[in-house]
Amino acid sequence: MHRAIQRFVLTLVDLFYPLFRRVMPLQTFRYAACGGVNTLLDISLFFVSYNFILHKTPVHLPFLTVGAHIAAFLISFSVTFPIGFYLSRYVVFQETTVRKRAQLRKYFTVVSGCLVLNYLFLKLFVDLLHWYPTPAKLVTTIFVVAFSYLSQKNYTFKPAVTLAETGGNG
Repeated sequence: MHRAIQRFVLTLVDLFYPLFRRVMPLQTFRYAACGGVNTLLDISLFFVSYNFILHKTPVHLPFLTVGAHIAAFLISFSVTFPIGFYLSRYVVFQETTVRKRAQLRKYFTVVSGCLVLNYLFLKLFVDLLHWYPTPAKLVTTIFVVAFSYLSQKNYTFKPAVTLAETGGNG
């Protein structure tokens, strides 16, 4: 089943690649396409959760109250995190040979970094530089996507280097 899903997604994504072939490599396009779809899913799930599931009402737990916007974020994150990992591992960075558990840990680390970067850039642009929130979010997204792509490519899903490739003999 997993291979069928992988082939379907690859076929669908690669169908549009010829339009972008001159401006970016295939892996970058796959990352942008998969990340873009997952981001749209995240925003959609956030909107539906916040407005229609939680009805903009805080969630009262026995030990704390969670704001509706935070609860909606957690709901959308719980869906898009595993989807993002799957797409990154099996569509974007297929050449990886690192064990799935190690990659998942690294992926979570990078995603956590992205969350921190989002927060810090928005605080900087909106609170300190007094930018409007929407342009601030757009600029923030550019930085965070660049960080995420480079981190995922060179850390989380970096292909393992064999001894033969390094020229070493033991």
